[in-house]
Amino acid sequence: VVFSVGFETVLGFLLGILFWGSRHLPGRRLALTMLFTPMIITPLAAGTFFRLIYEPTFGIFNFFIKSLGGQEVNFIGNEQIAFWAVLLVDIWMWTPFMILITLAALGSVPQAELEAAQIDRLSWFKRFRYIILPHGRFILMLGILLRTIDSFKTMDLIFVMTRGGPGNVTEFIALTLYRKAFDAFNMGWSSALAILLLLTAIAFTSIYLYVLNLRLRQQEGG
Repeated sequence: VVFSVGFETVLGFLLGILFWGSRHLPGRRLALTMLFTPMIITPLAAGTFFRLIYEPTFGIFNFFIKSLGGQEVNFIGNEQIAFWAVLLVDIWMWTPFMILITLAALGSVPQAELEAAQIDRLSWFKRFRYIILPHGRFILMLGILLRTIDSFKTMDLIFVMTRGGPGNVTEFIALTLYRKAFDAFNMGWSSALAILLLLTAIAFTSIYLYVLNLRLRQQEGG
């Protein structure tokens, strides 16, 4: 959750600003359409696709590594690499979502305020800090909230790619819940874990709503 949401937020925010700044360039819509394609691919298909890409014998990554004179690498069979290999797929799939959230946040900024800041020759950093961030931060927070909750539920991608291996390096909490429920038939234990995941999601949502309501009260008071 920490690594996937963190990387996706940073990359999505930077790419979102890049696309927002180039909104008048030709080909922007086509580039965005291609960039959003990973979001519509099911995790099962993406997991199968990347499992073949990572394959040590005929995978495309190892093809280039061996072409450069290197030794083949078992990306999802190596305990030191498997976690990062799976993480890369998750980042590839869901960074476009954070780009979309960033574009929505930037689109909520009043154009008149940006034009006034440009006339006053404010630096980009000050425009971002005093104009863009106050207007768009709650949309960004919503995107981070949704990705955090969804990351807790990641199971199908891991199941297809590594099944939690090697060892238990990539056995995340949702996969553990699945194993306890449908492999070990320990319904009591898995139900308790599912309730804890639900409470975690409720806690994150409550924090977001509290901050949002606090901000709205401050605005009404002002």
